[in-house]
Amino acid sequence: MAKNKEPRPTYAISVVGLSGTEKEKGNCGVGKSCLCNRYVRPSADCYYSEHTSVLSTIDFGGRVVNNDHFLYWGEVFHRGDDGLECRIQVIEQTEFIDDQTFLPHRSTNLQPYTKRAANTKLQSAEKLMYICTDQLGLEQDFDQKQMPDGKLNIDGFVLCIDVSKGCNRKFDDQMKFVHSLHSHISKAKKPIIIAATKCDECVEQYLREVQTFVTGKKNLMLVETSARASVNVELCFNALIQQMDKTRGKPKIISYLEAYKSQRQLVASVSDKFEKLIVQTVRDYHTSWKIVSNKLKSHPDYEEYINIEGTRKARNTFSKHIEQLRQEHIKRRREDYLTSLPKILNKLLNNLEEIETLSWTEAQSLMKSRPEFQYYFIELEQTPWYETDHLDKTDDRRVPFDILRTMEGERIYQNHVQHLISEKRRLEMKEKFKKTLERVHFISPGQPWEEVMCFVMEDEAYKYITESDRRDVYSRHQQEIVERAKEEFQEMLFEHAELFYDLDLNATPSCDKMSEIHAVLNEEPRYRALQKLATDRESLLLKHIGFVYHPTKETCLSGTACIDLKVEQVLANRLVQLDHGRSNIYYNSANIDKVNLCLVGREGLAQELANEIRAQSTDDEYTLDGKIYELDLLPVDVNSGMLLNHSWISTFKPHGFFCVFSSIESLNYIGDRVSRIRAEIAQSRRDRYSPPVPFILILANQRDSVCKNMPILRHQGQQLANKLQCTFVDIPSGTFPRKFNESQIKQALRAVLEGLKHNFDMMSPMPSIKDLSETDLRIVMCAMCGDPFSVDLILSPFLDSHSCSAGQPGQCNTLILDKIIGDSRRRIQVTVLSYHSSIGIRKDELVHGYILVYSAKRKSSMAMLRAFLAEVQDVIPVQLVAITDSQADFFENEAIKELMTEGEHIATEITAKFTALYSLSQYHRQTEVFTPFFNEVLEKKSNIESSFMFDNNRDGTGTGEDVFPQSPHSHSPAYQYYPDSEDDGEGPPPYSPIGDDVQLLPNPSERKYRIDLEGNEYPVHSTPVGDHERNHKVPPPVKPKPSVLPKPNVKKLDPNLLRTIEAGMRTSRWTRGPMIGHGDDLEASDNYAEPADTLLKSKGFSDDIYAVPEDAHSRSGRIRNSFGGLALHGDEENGFDSMSKSQGGRRPSKYKHRSKILFSKTKAYHRRVHSDVSDDESGPATQKKKKGRGNRGSEEDPLLSPVDPWKGGIDNPAITSDPEQDDKKMKKKKPPKTKEAKKTKPTKTTKPLYPPTRRNWESNYFGVPLQNLVTPDRPIPLFIEKCVEYIEGTGLTTEGLYRVCGNKTDQDNIQKQFDQDHSVDLIVMDVAVNAVAGALKAFFADLPDPLIPYSLHPELVEAAKIVDHYERLQVLKEIVRKFPPVNYEVFKYVITHLNRVSQQSKTTLMTADNLSICFWPTLMRPDFENKDTLSTTKLNQSVIETFIQQCQYFFCGGEITEPSSAEGTPPPHGHGLESLLALQLPPPLQPQQIQHPLPPEPLI
Repeated sequence: MAKNKEPRPTYAISVVGLSGTEKEKGNCGVGKSCLCNRYVRPSADCYYSEHTSVLSTIDFGGRVVNNDHFLYWGEVFHRGDDGLECRIQVIEQTEFIDDQTFLPHRSTNLQPYTKRAANTKLQSAEKLMYICTDQLGLEQDFDQKQMPDGKLNIDGFVLCIDVSKGCNRKFDDQMKFVHSLHSHISKAKKPIIIAATKCDECVEQYLREVQTFVTGKKNLMLVETSARASVNVELCFNALIQQMDKTRGKPKIISYLEAYKSQRQLVASVSDKFEKLIVQTVRDYHTSWKIVSNKLKSHPDYEEYINIEGTRKARNTFSKHIEQLRQEHIKRRREDYLTSLPKILNKLLNNLEEIETLSWTEAQSLMKSRPEFQYYFIELEQTPWYETDHLDKTDDRRVPFDILRTMEGERIYQNHVQHLISEKRRLEMKEKFKKTLERVHFISPGQPWEEVMCFVMEDEAYKYITESDRRDVYSRHQQEIVERAKEEFQEMLFEHAELFYDLDLNATPSCDKMSEIHAVLNEEPRYRALQKLATDRESLLLKHIGFVYHPTKETCLSGTACIDLKVEQVLANRLVQLDHGRSNIYYNSANIDKVNLCLVGREGLAQELANEIRAQSTDDEYTLDGKIYELDLLPVDVNSGMLLNHSWISTFKPHGFFCVFSSIESLNYIGDRVSRIRAEIAQSRRDRYSPPVPFILILANQRDSVCKNMPILRHQGQQLANKLQCTFVDIPSGTFPRKFNESQIKQALRAVLEGLKHNFDMMSPMPSIKDLSETDLRIVMCAMCGDPFSVDLILSPFLDSHSCSAGQPGQCNTLILDKIIGDSRRRIQVTVLSYHSSIGIRKDELVHGYILVYSAKRKSSMAMLRAFLAEVQDVIPVQLVAITDSQADFFENEAIKELMTEGEHIATEITAKFTALYSLSQYHRQTEVFTPFFNEVLEKKSNIESSFMFDNNRDGTGTGEDVFPQSPHSHSPAYQYYPDSEDDGEGPPPYSPIGDDVQLLPNPSERKYRIDLEGNEYPVHSTPVGDHERNHKVPPPVKPKPSVLPKPNVKKLDPNLLRTIEAGMRTSRWTRGPMIGHGDDLEASDNYAEPADTLLKSKGFSDDIYAVPEDAHSRSGRIRNSFGGLALHGDEENGFDSMSKSQGGRRPSKYKHRSKILFSKTKAYHRRVHSDVSDDESGPATQKKKKGRGNRGSEEDPLLSPVDPWKGGIDNPAITSDPEQDDKKMKKKKPPKTKEAKKTKPTKTTKPLYPPTRRNWESNYFGVPLQNLVTPDRPIPLFIEKCVEYIEGTGLTTEGLYRVCGNKTDQDNIQKQFDQDHSVDLIVMDVAVNAVAGALKAFFADLPDPLIPYSLHPELVEAAKIVDHYERLQVLKEIVRKFPPVNYEVFKYVITHLNRVSQQSKTTLMTADNLSICFWPTLMRPDFENKDTLSTTKLNQSVIETFIQQCQYFFCGGEITEPSSAEGTPPPHGHGLESLLALQLPPPLQPQQIQHPLPPEPLI
């Protein structure tokens, strides 16, 4: 071993073996260089299999060879098993051949190879390490390492013997050379290892000879190696190192086969890991090797594979994977194309007759001729398609046309043809099976397939088609018969019109009424036909009832066939809004050329309106009715401070204001600003007389909003317009893309010009012409929705006339006729409505005559006519019109003949006119058809108006000059809107008897009557209009529900007490002007009435909120307020006697009492609950039965409206009925009956009255005690949770939540569905949020006991009187802890929910105050007949308001919310009411029913 001063031992190993010329060693070496290469640089990339010994003289003399016949391979650091390292330096002894002479190069050592290879001391100055043959001559491009010290001492030898089949070399010659070589190197006394090389190509005989050679030598070891396969190379050198280091043990030699197996396993493992790595990393076949290698170069699996197998194999593996990805992509695209091909063929070649005989080539040509060919296919210039760039165009779904030329394409085409053939056959069989089902007449709607299947199993079509097809056909058949049955059922309901139209509008059918309806309908086969669909049948019935009692054109059961909608469309297209005579006004009177308009709006609406007007103008010149006006527009934001500065008014001098709104919030701003602008205008013109400036209120189209908000905006806009005495411009019917329509702008501009013209006429000494809105006759034409005739047919008698023009703006269903009637020209207003919209007109408005149209082809049309006509006053002339195709129908069709004959008989019985219109004839379409009827109406006009005034007087409306009062349904719905109220946001009632656009009577500025809550008129006195009247804060009189008071008690009221009450009213806080008799002087600042306040009212106000349904009897008298003017029954009689005498005629009745046909039909459906008209006619037993559900007084809250309906009902002694019954009632009113009623009164128990259920079905859930619905695990009833979660999840921002209620039918359906299935999903039911809110309140209303126990009511009232805010809250907190545990948990849950609702008050307009007004009667259910209740109403409400506001403090341990300015003092209460309570006055309304704004505090 060479002595070395380095800390690591260093060994020099010389690798020797057969060398020399090609003659001596053959054409390849024995593998010495490969063995050295694999040991020194084992990495696959650093291994070179080719090493040549034939060199040029220059290469031989280079620094690598350095004129020596040995190579320095470098050094290797070896770590033994004991952990010690050593350095191994490798020398290869060879013999270089001159490439010119092919003889050995001459060297300094001229010894033969066998002797030279045995040298143990080698020396070569500056000799470089050898790497590969390419290094020679290019040493600077490779790593340059010198042989250390220029000399080496050899410590051991590796003798290489090639055991492969020699390359032009004999093995025996090699062994002779080996024997000679071994004899020389053995003399050096150095360890020797025999390396059998190229064992991967081993010849067994050669290997055995080598083994024999090794066995015959002492201390020789044989290692079988393969440099190419990297097998046992390191073992060979390690064995020599162990022999050189005497401290090491004897090496363990492994056979080549075992080593090769281990190496292969290692390679396989490394290759598998690398392939998985490539698969995971490379997903796109477009990825390059460079990108992947850079990405994976630090990955251990990659490094290991590169080290063992090399980069070249790694790249090959990558390339294979890339190709595989590409082939998979091609396969997927091909499969996609082939999959889509049947669908394409089905679109392009779907005609079996066309392609059945075509070959595939002909079919391809046919497809090319289709216009859709380019959409489905693409023809590529190059083929195949997967060799083009179309392969990578994944977005292009077109199929390469060359795919069709493949075998798969032709196969798909053949399958397509066969599919069309089989599909044709299948459809034929399905149709045949459908006809088979149609022949089976016993199949009823809703019948399951399993019940029918056995009757058709032998049918040929049944056997051919599949079960799914059978069910599909049966499902379609069922759908058809169900739809047909439902249509017939609906038509049947219409045919029984008298059964449904005997109640008042906005009423609710009782349980008795529903039983009567079912009993009558059960006799009908069309009713029984839906026996298996009882739920659907009930739903249709409830929907029909809901529509009957709450009819609107939006909810019309005929949908788009509603007469109201069709008439609006026809009139809008056929009539100009203003006739030419009206446009002449501007020429003749005002003569205005330039108009200055100020446009007021919020959030850019004013500017948008200005832009729209300019877009319709030419150079700011606007053409209207044939005249050009120069418009000067000034758009101003409603929040601008300029509006409140009168300087700009003097500068701009506006002729009118366009105030535009699109939301409740913007409407509030407008209402607030208009009054201020008027004040500023008055201030700027105080020194001179000036007429008022017209204000026009314009509703903008809500393009992005929900269409259901439109009725709310429309109603509230109309109400504000009525209040401000200005014109309201509605959105015309139809769909418009922009916010403003041209007709709106023209209508608004006309209104401004009319206002200016009116002002001009007032200042002009010339007498003004007759107002165009004045009409001589008001005629209503009624037709039934869905009748089989065109609306043009019934309108043609008017529209074809040259004297026909449009009605007033906003009256979309009205036209005006100028005709000579009698001896002069008359203006006739004709309003064309559906029967359901006309019902409200029939009761509340002055109508001079009715034209009742019916279809002679439809029984239900005649039934609706009968139901409507039966309740018409018999003083009003009627014209009956039958519609059919031609006169021949009367003789050819028995059904038509019967209906026309019935109509003629009814006309004969009631002395009415009868005519027929024929759709195929033009003769009867002229106006002269109705001329005799118009003459009759004109003759009876005075009697009609006298009768109408008499009815209004009986209703307590007073008298007035104008006999054409405004319709309460067109301009004054049952609520008022006041923008000055902060909490105002209440929407209109969900139903209106007349459509939104229907306006029968004059504008508010033209009428001398005001409308109260029920649509009754009271006179507006002609007192001078002061500043306080300009705002028109006039709350209509609040009318409490009449109590059932014995009539003798009413007569004995002390007149002194009445005068005391009147005096008390005059000293109320309304002292700014005279109140009694001047409704305009009243003010209000709240949406809700206080129940106690409703006791104090002006004597001229009406109290008929709870009127008897007038459709069931003649127009009934109503109880009026007793303050200063109590009209007793006797007084009414006297009043009528004087009226009838002055009229010189009989008392008016109804047509049903003059017609046997009408009377018999009505009697057939007569309601049992209305059989007893008064208390005097019914015994105690009957009265006891009639304490059921009362009629709903308002749709605003169906649960609490009216208050305690079971306590009064409609049986009131002061209510009159039909003439035949009036005499009976007067005779039967005896004191004993009254005394008997008195005796029953003290027998009342002091326990709270339990409200009757509002349901008409049995329930095990609703109306049961609260403790039965909860468990310790679920302290809140499931129904409450579902309702609250639905409201908070979908409608927490709904405007008017808990105040505006949904349809009662929907509420009942919610509870019914929950009764049947507690897991019902309200979201799936798709019900309105307001309906869910109403159902939730209904749950509490049905509880046997209120949620807040009666025992705690006095304590709550006393606590509310505490002045100190914090002390009051502490006392309330102690009281609420006294609640029963079940009540406490539910109360906490509900109040917490209401608190969350109040937090959304900016959008819902439901503050804690409003919510408490809505909820306190539901949660507390007080007895309003108790006088204490009347004095504590406000206190009870304030308690609930406090609970909502301080929810966190009461239930969650939170801090007290800072009180507002109003919370510092308790609600005011006084003793002024006590003197009134002794009079046993009727109980007040609950707040939900009072939709008008009223003062928040009780009177003192």
